[in-house]
Amino acid sequence: MKLVHKDLKQGNVKLVIESSDDLWYLTQMLSPGDFVSGKTLRKIRVTEESEPVKKAVFLKIDVEKIEFQPSLLRVGGVIVEGPEDIPRGQHHTFNVESGTVLTVSKSHWFSYHLKNLEDSLRQKGAKFLICVFDREDAYFALTEPAGFKVLSRLKGSVAKKAVESNVKENFYQSIIKQLKEYDSRFQPFFIILASPAFWKEELLSHLKDDSLKKKMVQATCAGVDEKSINEVLKRDEVKNALGDERSRRELVLVEELLSEISKQGLAVYGIDDVNNAVLCGAVSSLLVSANFIKEQQELGVFQKINSLMEQVDRSRGEVHIISSDNDAGKQLDGLGGIAALLRFKIVG
Repeated sequence: MKLVHKDLKQGNVKLVIESSDDLWYLTQMLSPGDFVSGKTLRKIRVTEESEPVKKAVFLKIDVEKIEFQPSLLRVGGVIVEGPEDIPRGQHHTFNVESGTVLTVSKSHWFSYHLKNLEDSLRQKGAKFLICVFDREDAYFALTEPAGFKVLSRLKGSVAKKAVESNVKENFYQSIIKQLKEYDSRFQPFFIILASPAFWKEELLSHLKDDSLKKKMVQATCAGVDEKSINEVLKRDEVKNALGDERSRRELVLVEELLSEISKQGLAVYGIDDVNNAVLCGAVSSLLVSANFIKEQQELGVFQKINSLMEQVDRSRGEVHIISSDNDAGKQLDGLGGIAALLRFKIVG
């Protein structure tokens, strides 16, 4: 997604849709009551007797309905601005797809809206840290729009078998130290850890930092040099992992939720218990499935859910809209479509 203009004081953000992923992010930003404006096709009669013809016009609608499909997003509502020959108050639907330019206007952009906007913009220029290594060498690189940049090289020591284990362990610790330093400096989305044979598994057994482990994507390479970095980036397991970044983050969140529920810890689920937790100011992370939002919109009661999300946002909690197309979303739907991780346990 490309950001053309942003004026949060006026509540306006102008965007260019560049991929089907952008459509998903846009569904997480849009709510009934927002305004969407841009060029769109509408059937117009030139005269009362003539057949209607499709004409490109600039319209602004008050959003009432949002329908998401893999390659198309339909945003319907009531026309509030447009050419003089198009009456206000009539209904119109924007068909949003790759290449569409539109402006989204809100009375207020909450942090969970802005987070989805930032995520959609970061996807295009996301940085990934790459480490290819064996027991003798380690290369570190960072992806760039036109490829990658080698950051550094570490040289290991090949020792006799009597001391080889200790030498490898020291080299692994040097690699881990460098990974931590680069992770702090560049804050990559992922860390691609690649090696011939079993070296990557051995290194991971020495890594105690869980937050760093969650970023790791493992891959195999034939050798260890700068050419190997290109080889790693072309591997299917890396492409699949990088393309599934959103699903991975959502799964981690839902797994944490399920863990807390299983031990009757800091989690609640279902609309009534979540509502109570929000009123108590206990919610650190609110998880809402896309299916649940769609159901609430169809029932005409979405405003209640939107109000809950806004309250969590104001109390500095995080709001996560979980896609219902992956395992994380299906698990959340099984809990009623809405759940929360808590700052503290609610008694009574």
